[in-house]
Amino acid sequence: MCDAAALRPSWSVRAEPVVSPDAGALLREYYTEVADRYFALYEGRRSTPQEIEEGVAEYPSADLTPPHGVLLVARASGVVAGCAGVRLLDGRTAELKQMFVRAPWRGRGGAGRLLAAAESAAARLGAERIRLDTRRDLVEAVALYRRHGFVEIEPYHDDPYAEIFFERRLAGASGPDEPADQRPSPG
Repeated sequence: MCDAAALRPSWSVRAEPVVSPDAGALLREYYTEVADRYFALYEGRRSTPQEIEEGVAEYPSADLTPPHGVLLVARASGVVAGCAGVRLLDGRTAELKQMFVRAPWRGRGGAGRLLAAAESAAARLGAERIRLDTRRDLVEAVALYRRHGFVEIEPYHDDPYAEIFFERRLAGASGPDEPADQRPSPG
């Protein structure tokens, strides 16, 4: 017998300091997973603890703090299940960072909830669009972003691990030729 509540848990998403124990654990799991997938693909092995430490140091999360960023932590029925970071690149552009859902909670609606919360956070920071980068081997992430209306764009930075770049205009943001007061009404 299938328990629908177990398949679609109650999700909550809220901002947390990057230094909280839950945030720290999620960010370390995120780095471990993406590093393990990279090394498995290109070198046929898992990452080492030293490589994880180097990755965490090379890609710090300190900029995911107010007033120019935020780290969101998702809970599934009260259990810490995922995270997503948002930071401003400039006054109109936010960037999605460290989007992650723990394996046991995947396929249960958490990624979509985190993505929606990240877009809302970016809009509250004043952004009109949100960008991100990922790797092509992270096929689940690529599919998620496409499914949620992100479109592929030219690279906006030169990180050696970034292979594909996406952008999405945020709800309520006017287009380049569409003044804010000319936007269609929501009703």
